[in-house]
Amino acid sequence: MTPEWPAPVTVRALSSFRHGGVSAPPYESLNLGDHVGDKPSNVAENRRRLAAAAGLPAAPKWLTQVHGRNVADLDAAPSAGAAGGVLGAADACFSRQPRRVCAILTADCLPILLAADSGDLVAAAHAGWRGLAGGVIETLVTAVPAPPAKLMAWLGPAIGPQHFEVGAEVREMLLQNDAGAAAAFTPNARGRFMADLGKLARRRLEALGVDRIFGGGQCTFADGDRYFSHRRDGTTGRQATLIWLEPR
Repeated sequence: MTPEWPAPVTVRALSSFRHGGVSAPPYESLNLGDHVGDKPSNVAENRRRLAAAAGLPAAPKWLTQVHGRNVADLDAAPSAGAAGGVLGAADACFSRQPRRVCAILTADCLPILLAADSGDLVAAAHAGWRGLAGGVIETLVTAVPAPPAKLMAWLGPAIGPQHFEVGAEVREMLLQNDAGAAAAFTPNARGRFMADLGKLARRRLEALGVDRIFGGGQCTFADGDRYFSHRRDGTTGRQATLIWLEPR
């Protein structure tokens, strides 16, 4: 899936589906995560197939995602000059260089892409509830060398509000410093809450001055034919959301 947003012509982005790979159940078939128990050789072949099918200019820069708020500057990272590879613990990244592919893996958490109007900056974030509560969006928007008003955002596939149940303690963490975020939670019959990750992310982006926000609405839990979902299946694979710059 390619984002429908008015990004500059130098910006390329996509989000993968689960089909077209070689992994066996429960990772069938295009599992791109190397940390979920799948055979390393299958993951490597799936990543090769993704790169070929998408025409990637280089191997993606895979982060070690930990549901935190660390941001990797791919242009300053030690492996920036290498062909792909795995970076350290981070849940967001950005680049100003052509052919450097930012990558986020998800199976319910929300992938967020950013692009600058200038066409020379892209970024990506892994935003589950822990990342949102920890400030991954705020940290990324602060880290990138562009004014928030000059950024646009795209929200990728994530678990939808009809399927994302959380407890009161999670709700309270996400309401800190933003009482208005209560609108993103609906009480259910079990005394818990159904949470809207997309709405929570939009509020945080808008509060930072990023008010051009596109995408959202693709539910990983509900669409088992297209997406992996940890909440739905437990042990499962990961899809990827990628963004990069092409030369001018």
